Amino acid sequence: MAQATANRNNARRDFYDRIGGLSMAPLWEQLHQLVPPSPAPKYQAAHWDYDKVRPFLMESGSLITAKEAVRRVLILENPALPGSACITPTLYAGLQLILPGEVAPSHRHTQSALRFIVEGEGAYTAVDGERTLMREGDFVITPTWTWHDHGNESAKPMVWLDGLDIPIVAMFNASFAENGESDEQAITAPEGTSDAKFASGLLPVDWKPERQTSPIFNYPYSRTREALAGLAKAGPPDPCHGYKLRYVNPASGGAPIATMGTFMQLLPRGFATAPYRSTDGTVFSVVEGEGESRIGERTFRWKRRDHFVVPSWATVVHSAASESVLFSFSDRPIQERLDLWREDRGSH
Repeated sequence: MAQATANRNNARRDFYDRIGGLSMAPLWEQLHQLVPPSPAPKYQAAHWDYDKVRPFLMESGSLITAKEAVRRVLILENPALPGSACITPTLYAGLQLILPGEVAPSHRHTQSALRFIVEGEGAYTAVDGERTLMREGDFVITPTWTWHDHGNESAKPMVWLDGLDIPIVAMFNASFAENGESDEQAITAPEGTSDAKFASGLLPVDWKPERQTSPIFNYPYSRTREALAGLAKAGPPDPCHGYKLRYVNPASGGAPIATMGTFMQLLPRGFATAPYRSTDGTVFSVVEGEGESRIGERTFRWKRRDHFVVPSWATVVHSAASESVLFSFSDRPIQERLDLWREDRGSH
C-alpha cells in the first residue's frame, strides 16, 4: 500500500513537471486557495494616531516643496503589504500636506480620487476649471482624467486624506497621467457653479451626464452633519451602523465615484454597534469624538483625525465614548455592480 502511494505521488510530480514546461498547472493542487470557503484577506487591520503622524507630516513640509513633490503625501500603507503603497489590495490612502502659499501643480490621471479634509480650512481644489474652498470634514472628488490642482491661500497648513483607486486601475493596466502646462489651471467657472446646478435636489432640464462620477465635487461637512442630526431625530440607530448615510451622485443615485463608495456615520455617546462584517475593506477617518473599534481580535482606540482600516470580512464593533462621527470609503460600488458584495449583520 505504501509503495503504491509513493509510486502514485512520484507519477504526479513527474506529470506536474512535464506540464510545467508548457506553462500549465493542475487546478486540483490550488483549488482550495483559489476558491476558499470564505474571504481570507492577506492584509490586516491597522490604526494611525494623528498625534503621532502629524509631526512627520509637518517635517515633510521642510524637506520638500509641494511643487517639487507634485503631491506631498505620506502613504498610509497596510503593515501586511510593505512596499505596495496600498492600504487594502484595491485602495490607496495617504495624508497630503499643503502649506500656506503653496500650489500643488495641475495634472490629471485615469485614477479617480477623493479628498477628505482632516485639518484646516481655506485651501482650494480646482477641478476642470472650477475652484472650491475646502473646510474640515468636507468630502471632495476628483473624477478620472480631470485636470486638478490645489492651493493654500490661508495662513495655516491644510491636511487631507487622499483616497484613490490606484490598485484597481493598475490591475487593468489602464494607468495614464499627464502634467499641466502651468501649475494652476485656468478658472473658467465661478466658484459654486457645480453646487448651484446640481446640489439642490434638482438638475438643469437639458443636462446630460458625461461620466459616471458626480457633477458635484464638494460635499460640505455642514450639510452632511445637518443630515446626520436630522436622521438621528427621525428614529432609533441602526444596530450595526448607528446613523449612517452614503454620499450619492444626484444624477444616478449611485456612488459619487464609480469605483469607491463614501459614507458618514454618527455614533451616539455610549453606543456600541452590533458585530458586523462585509466584503469591502473599509478605510475610516474620525471626524468627531473618541471611542474604540474591535476588529477581529484587535482593539484600536481612536479620536478625532485618527485613521484606521477594517479588512474584508473582518468582524468590527464600534464603541463611542462620546458622540462620534466617522467618514469611510471602500470599493463597495464595484463589488455591488459585479454582484459580489455581501454583509453579515451579526448572524455569525
